[in-house]
Amino acid sequence: MGPSWGQHPGHWGFPAFTEPSASPAAGLGIFEVRRVLDASGCSMLAPLQTGAARFSSYLLSRARKVLGSHLFSPCGVPEFCSISTRKLAAHGFGASMAAMVSFPPQRYHYFLVLDFEATCDKPQIHPQEIIEFPILKLNGRTMEIESTFHMYVQPVVHPQLTPFCTELTGIIQAMVDGQPSLQQVLERVDEWMAKEGLLDPNVKSIFVTCGDWDLKVMLPGQCQYLGLPVADYFKQWINLKKAYSFAMGCWPKNGLLDMNKGLSLQHIGRPHSGIDDCKNIANIMKTLAYRGFIFKQTSKPF
Repeated sequence: MGPSWGQHPGHWGFPAFTEPSASPAAGLGIFEVRRVLDASGCSMLAPLQTGAARFSSYLLSRARKVLGSHLFSPCGVPEFCSISTRKLAAHGFGASMAAMVSFPPQRYHYFLVLDFEATCDKPQIHPQEIIEFPILKLNGRTMEIESTFHMYVQPVVHPQLTPFCTELTGIIQAMVDGQPSLQQVLERVDEWMAKEGLLDPNVKSIFVTCGDWDLKVMLPGQCQYLGLPVADYFKQWINLKKAYSFAMGCWPKNGLLDMNKGLSLQHIGRPHSGIDDCKNIANIMKTLAYRGFIFKQTSKPF
């Protein structure tokens, strides 16, 4: 499957949006911003009037003057989007307009980036138990992190971490001793979800993981072993590896390392630290969103 970057080769489609005005007489209408690829492989922002609801020619002229030379830039360069957003915001354009120059709207209000770390050894121990439970709440409009849930979990079947596990994850015994059980952590996740407004039926959110293991194997497997229910919001997710392969046309065999390399991103923190892996996932998602990629659910219904 090829990149989902637009309806036609050579451009990325940005749906229309409305820039609010204090005066009804100002005539601000719907404004569509679209990246158009030229023959040299560079992109420009092409403001387009859409139908009867037309963008104010005065505001359009202002936007062009504000962006100036930044109307042209190498394709998919995040610095360009950031500069454009800041320049528009600094000149009194609404935050919604500034953000939309940088990002096409996503299908979800929020992405919940999750990456478990679990007990492990060579050969593998059974059952594995979650020992780190991080979630980043990523705003689907700005792709910025708005809130963090992060707890360590006390394993009960194999309470003593193996040297292999500590070397791999960086989690030492003192970090899990005396911590809440998985059942208690899941209760706190639910409380956090409610506090963040994520349980509101009008708010669309979805979990994002690097692979299917976290929510297809690890969480349901441990919950089954412990006789715990799995909340419905854990039953649909986006596998970032699949999203990346759709966008870039190649499979990231080495997960986050390959995705960071493919997007020319610096790796954040320590590999196999759950919270650091979440930050890398969020950074990769933001970069793909800058390039116009629209994230979709990849998991199949349970």
